[in-house]
Amino acid sequence: MAFKDYYQILGVARDATDKDIKRAYHRLARKFHPDVSKETDAESRFKEVKEAYDVLHDAQKRAAYDQYGADWQAAQQAEAQGFHHYQYQGNNSAGEQPFDFDDVFQSMFGGRARTQSGGRRSRAHFDFPGEDLRARIQIDLEDSYRGTTRTITLGSDSGGQARTLNVRIPRGVMPGQHIRLAGQGNPGMGSGANGDLLLEVSFQPHPLYRVEGRDVYLTLPVAPWEAALGASVTVPLPEGSIDLKIPANSANGRRLRLKGKGIPGKVPGDFYVELSVVLPAANSTAAKQAYNTFKETLDFDPRANWGSRA
Repeated sequence: MAFKDYYQILGVARDATDKDIKRAYHRLARKFHPDVSKETDAESRFKEVKEAYDVLHDAQKRAAYDQYGADWQAAQQAEAQGFHHYQYQGNNSAGEQPFDFDDVFQSMFGGRARTQSGGRRSRAHFDFPGEDLRARIQIDLEDSYRGTTRTITLGSDSGGQARTLNVRIPRGVMPGQHIRLAGQGNPGMGSGANGDLLLEVSFQPHPLYRVEGRDVYLTLPVAPWEAALGASVTVPLPEGSIDLKIPANSANGRRLRLKGKGIPGKVPGDFYVELSVVLPAANSTAAKQAYNTFKETLDFDPRANWGSRA
């Protein structure tokens, strides 16, 4: 395709504003309109002016034209098709600005184009990396505490076989973080490298723990006498267990902190034990008698400070 200098056709500078381009177009369109012009080449000049205007007043077309010259349409088509199965053939005739595939690939994909030439025809062979794939992986909270390896199965490959991968779960990984598996994404084109597989981590719901950031929370049921008199209770942790001392006169909802026992990290989280006082059911004679004894012997009014302001 012969190169046409659209800026020269409209008589404007290469840094002309959109207003300058419109003004030049309207002036030349009136001059060469076939219905009014007496120029012998009015019709062809009018078409030429309109073609130049159609390109330069469109921001995307103008950008492609400024970068690729005569091959701006081929570049746009290649971009729209992602360069899949795209071949360019040109003759590099005099005055024609060559289409630089390397520039296109570097700016759009970070890839390269290899060109083989023969005579007046050339064919481009593309090398660019494959796309990254994204998926999710659910792990147990305990996996984050100790680090482990999990096996995942992906969709079938081109041969109809399911892909199985061993994934290393790093210690201290958090929900929302990604584990990158290099080269496990979509294949590259030509000699381009494969993309990567990015696994977004989430935690399986746990029957005992809840997670807030790197802090972990456990609700611990305790008997009224354990809360009132104090006790030592074995508490399960995501990694091992601990004998926790419950202070005397602990109220329902009291929170006990185990510093640094949360999810590991450069700054590890904390582990919190929240006390939940569980009352025995008064469903036997002995239980009822015990409650009556409390009622008669304790000077206790649960509503003594009810509604008072501090």
